[in-house]
Parts: sequence; structure tokens; C-alpha cells
Amino acid sequence: MGAIAEAFAAFAKPLLDQTDGSEEQLNKALQIGQLCYSLALLSDDQREGLLGEMRSAFDMNDEEFDEFRRSIVAPMIRRHEEMFPRMHGRDLADDWADDWPSGPARGAAWIVPKPRPTQSSLTQRPVDRYAPCPCNSGKKYKFCCGMKRG
Repeated sequence: MGAIAEAFAAFAKPLLDQTDGSEEQLNKALQIGQLCYSLALLSDDQREGLLGEMRSAFDMNDEEFDEFRRSIVAPMIRRHEEMFPRMHGRDLADDWADDWPSGPARGAAWIVPKPRPTQSSLTQRPVDRYAPCPCNSGKKYKFCCGMKRG
């Protein structure tokens, strides 16, 4: 199983554990997990609007739907925020401050790469030939910008 599938399975585990193991209940638990995962990526206003629109799609009265939101949707959204904090823009200020030009948007799952340094900035500081290249290419300096120096 891939890393994404494993992460989603870990996310949906509480829902899957509540089933009797039948295919029908497992599918329903996975669908609810997918719904909660998607809702967690939305802003609070978007989430409320979508849940309001979905209320009629569920075969539940208002009281049952409110209980569903309180006992399943809200805890799963909190679980998503705890398991995937970077998707919610938390913990990024310290770890990735240089990567975000104007701060992360809520629900962003992407990272803006750092710009490559100019040749003049590379010549200002000595770099060990075997160290990672300061341009963040992932190559050793001698096989990247070190080759360009002549």
C-alpha cells in the first residue's frame, strides 16, 4: 500500500473499527472518512455551507444530522488537523518560513520552493565541494553549481 493510502487508512481507522466488518459497512465508513477528510480541508465558512447543502442528501432528520455532525464529523476534522497539521497551515511559521512568500493559506497542501540563489551569492561564500549545493537542487555542490564556476 502506498504512503497516501496508509495515511488515509490511519485517518479512517476509528470509523472502520466501529463496523462489523461487512463490505457494506466498510464502504460506508470509508465514504464518511473521505467526506470528513475533504471537509477538513475547507475553511469554516465553506464547511458550514457544504454541510447545510448536504443535510437533505442524508436520510436523517435534523436531530440525527446534528448528532452525526457532533459525534462523527467534528471529531474526524479535529483528527485530520492533528494528523496533518501542515495541511492546515500550522507549524509552518518556524519550519518553512522561508518557503512561504506571504504565509500559508488554510488547507494548502503545497510548498513553494525556495528560489535558486544567483551566481554572485554563490561566489560570496566558500562551499565544500562535497556538501549539498546551496541552490537546493539536491545534488552535491561539485556536480551542480560548482561545475559552472569554471
